[in-house]
Amino acid sequence: MSFTSLSKLKAQLDNGETTAKELATRYLDRIAAHNDELNAFVDIDPAHVLEQAEASDAYRSKHEARALEGLPIAVKDIFCTQDGPTQCCSNILKDFHAPYDAHVITRLKEAGAVLVGKTNMDEFAMGSSTETSAFGPCRNPWDTDRIPGGSSGGSAAAVAAALTPAALGTDTGGSIRQPASVCGITGLKPTYGRVSRRGIIAFASSLDQAGPMTRTVRDAAMITAAIAGHDPMDSTSVMNAPQVDWLGACDKTNMKGLKIGKPKEYFVDGMDIEVRTCIEKALEKCKELGAEIVDISLPHTESAVAAYYVIAPSEASANLSRYDAVRFGHRCDEPEDLLDMYTRSRDEGFGAEVKRRILTGAFALSSGYYDAYYIKAQQVRTLIRKDFLDAFEKVDVIATPTSPIAAFRIGEKTDDPLTMYLSDIFTIAVNLAGLPGLSQPCGFAHDLPVGLQWITPAWCEDRLLSAASAYETATDWSNKTPATFGGNTGGAK
Repeated sequence: MSFTSLSKLKAQLDNGETTAKELATRYLDRIAAHNDELNAFVDIDPAHVLEQAEASDAYRSKHEARALEGLPIAVKDIFCTQDGPTQCCSNILKDFHAPYDAHVITRLKEAGAVLVGKTNMDEFAMGSSTETSAFGPCRNPWDTDRIPGGSSGGSAAAVAAALTPAALGTDTGGSIRQPASVCGITGLKPTYGRVSRRGIIAFASSLDQAGPMTRTVRDAAMITAAIAGHDPMDSTSVMNAPQVDWLGACDKTNMKGLKIGKPKEYFVDGMDIEVRTCIEKALEKCKELGAEIVDISLPHTESAVAAYYVIAPSEASANLSRYDAVRFGHRCDEPEDLLDMYTRSRDEGFGAEVKRRILTGAFALSSGYYDAYYIKAQQVRTLIRKDFLDAFEKVDVIATPTSPIAAFRIGEKTDDPLTMYLSDIFTIAVNLAGLPGLSQPCGFAHDLPVGLQWITPAWCEDRLLSAASAYETATDWSNKTPATFGGNTGGAK
C-alpha cells in the first residue's frame, strides 16, 4: 500500500476506500519509522498535517472533490509557506517563517492537497548530492551510503522510500531530474515560465523552475496541472502560454510515427557503461513501440556546463545579496559596526558551496570581467538554444541519459567541486534553453536506478508526457521499489 501511486490513491479516496486522515496517518507513520535513516524531511508538524487531512475529509463530505483532494504531497524547503519554517536548508535562514505562501503552495492548497512537510535539499539549491544541507546529508533509499542526487534530494528520497507519494522540487540545472534518476522515480521540469516562481527562494532567476517528483508519469501530470498557470505577480510567468491536456497526454501506449532524436554528444567516453547499456535498451524498446530513432547533433553541448557555471553563480550572487542580517535571517553576535555585521553574519550563515558560488558570480560580474565571462556565457546560451531549435526541425522529442553515472557514495566528490558539477552535464542545457524535461526510470546500473531523460520544444509537455507514458506502460521500471524500505526490488546493498 505504501508505494501506491498518487493516481491510485486518488481513486481510493474517490471510491471511499480510505480517507485523507487515514492516508496522512499512514505516511506520518512511515516518516516516523524511516526518516532518521534517510534524513529526507527537515521539518514536519504531524498535528498540522492531520488538521489538513481532516479539513479535506470535511470538504469532500459537502462538496465535489478537488483535483488533489486529500492527497499527501511534500515540498522542498525552498518554497515559502506560512505554516512552519522556510529555511532553504541554510543556517542564514534558520527558523525563518515566511509571511506568505509561494504561488505553487497556494495552488496545491486550492486543489485540496495535504502538505506533509519540508524536504531536505542542498543549501540554496546549490549542489548535486544534497550534501551541502545545513541539516546534514540526505541518503538514497536504494543504498543509504550513497547520495540521493540534488539539489531536490530530500524530495526524491522521500518519494522513492514511500514516505510520501509525491513531492515538489525545483530545477535550476537538473535538480528535479538528476535526483529522480538516481532514486528511481519520475521528475518533471516544465517549460520556463509555465509555473510561477513567486515565493520560491531564488537561486538563478532565469533558470529556476518548480515541478513534481512522483512514482509515475500520470502522477507528475496531475500535480503540474494543478500548479501551472499565469501568475500576474511574477514577471517571469508567461501569460497565455499554450495549453496542455495534462492527463490526456498520459493515455498514449505506443510511439507510432514518433521521431526520437539521439544526440551523439550525450553518448560519450567516460559515461558509465552500464548506464549507457540501460539507455540503449530503452531506445530499442521505443523502436519496438513504433518510434524512429534519428541520430542528431547538439554541437554546443560541451560548453553548457561552463556557461551554466558563469550564469547561475552570477545570478546567485545578486539574489543572495539580500541576506545581509538587516531585515531577516542570521545575525552575528555583538557586531563592531555595520561592515562587521554584514561580513561575519554572511560568513557564519552561508556554507562553503554557497560562498564559492557567490564569489564566482561576483567575479564574473565585476568590472573588466563582465564582457569576458557573463556576456560570453549568455552568447553561448543562445547557441545552445539554437541547437535545440534546429534539432526539433528533424525530430519530435530528444532522448538522453539523465545522468552519466548512478548514485555515488556520500563524501566521494565533496572535495572535488568540478567533478561534482559534471553530475549535471546532461541536464544543464535544458535549463539554459528554457525547455521542458522529464526523467523516468529505465533500468539499473550496479543495482542502482538509471534515468531516461526526455526533452521537447518549449510548451510541448504533452509530447514529453506521451512519450514517457508509452515507455512506462511497456516496461516495469516505475514499479521497482527499494526492498530495504519495504519495496519489491533489491538495491546496491
